[in-house]
Amino acid sequence: MVSVAPNDPAAARGISRRTQSDIYRAGISGIRPAVPTDAAALEAAAEAALSAEAFAYIAGGAGSERTVAANRAEFDRWQIWPHPLRDVSARDLSVEFLGRTRPTPLVLAPLGVMEMAHPEADLAVARAAASAGVPYTVSNQASCPMERVAQAAPGAPRMFQLYWSASDELNASLLGRAEASGCEAIVVTLDTHLLGWRTRDLDLGYLPFTRGLGIAQYTSDPVFRELVEERAGASTGSATPDGPAVKVTPKAVAAGLMIARKGAALTGSQSLRENLRSPLPRTAIETFLDVFSTPALTWDDLAKAREWTGLPIILKGVMHPDDAARALDAGVDGVWISNHGGRQIDHSVPTLAVLPEIAERVGGQVPVVFDSGVRGGADVAIALALGASVVALGRSYAYGLGIAGEQGVREVIRNVLAELDITLGLAGLTAIGQLDRDALRAV
Repeated sequence: MVSVAPNDPAAARGISRRTQSDIYRAGISGIRPAVPTDAAALEAAAEAALSAEAFAYIAGGAGSERTVAANRAEFDRWQIWPHPLRDVSARDLSVEFLGRTRPTPLVLAPLGVMEMAHPEADLAVARAAASAGVPYTVSNQASCPMERVAQAAPGAPRMFQLYWSASDELNASLLGRAEASGCEAIVVTLDTHLLGWRTRDLDLGYLPFTRGLGIAQYTSDPVFRELVEERAGASTGSATPDGPAVKVTPKAVAAGLMIARKGAALTGSQSLRENLRSPLPRTAIETFLDVFSTPALTWDDLAKAREWTGLPIILKGVMHPDDAARALDAGVDGVWISNHGGRQIDHSVPTLAVLPEIAERVGGQVPVVFDSGVRGGADVAIALALGASVVALGRSYAYGLGIAGEQGVREVIRNVLAELDITLGLAGLTAIGQLDRDALRAV
């Protein structure tokens, strides 16, 4: 991409003008953006770039995907008031979040199995987020261990998402590693104690974890490794007791090879033949599927997290105002309004519909993170005006990763922030803190 010239007046006019200048200057040479700036075109380009399985996993929702649609439709209930003839020549996108001033109100939501989108996966995302000063929430289902993510973007702001495992020892180990690797907070995801009815994945018969994808946080963990070794030692070598043996087909062979390659993290060998012979790669998947989550998790269990880490704890998946109030009573450090991008419950309450009431109930005592349905900068502005402290971006950056790797993620982040900057200025405002209900008109 052509850089803004040092004497270009656009450089002092905010990210929106700089972005437009970059794109139009490059356009003189016939160079177009690496990813589409329009949200629908971005999704379409990602579908063309990704495998059917990868796109289904990233784009799909639960059931008939009515929650995915409702998340988007809820934004249509609000319009932004334009206000001209105000001096908006200088605009400030910074916010306070978790005790620090951030350059923007954007964070990246945790997305698992990003190796389905691009080989560099979480490493590319971490570098792109770091370049914009945007906190990145490293997924519990990442394709790279959290320590490698830290090395890819040293000093960059990061949080770690915990899927509460059935093994407390494993939970404690993961949180200890997150703290040691420089994460600023723990995001406990609450809404995946049962896996949603994800029809696109079911119709393809595809769950990436059964191929050894997306379990790098586990296979790099000493507690998990011990669980795997214990299980392998107790195994008789027969088919798993909860189902018949897998039918041998070309796809099954390909899956076996993938499992063996991923199993190198456990065997310590780069030999495909040795990894195929070892029981550890297959046992790791069986162990993961057993311990991944627990439907027995209750509010009382959350106190354990305070024993495992001194980092701030944010609860992700809060959708009811009463649960937000209970989260405050539990002493958490933030609530994250999310319905998992519509991936868990079909016909769920859309996130934007509950944001104002939850924000009112929280009353500024802790930050409110918001996601689900966000596609562009105007969406971010609406969410902030309705009470969000920061807004998390999800599928869009995965699409950018699938289309153009790290550069694609960078451009998606840049485009969202540029549109937010323009929206703020055209609404007659100069700072994120000025966005409130008066900036909006209910439809």
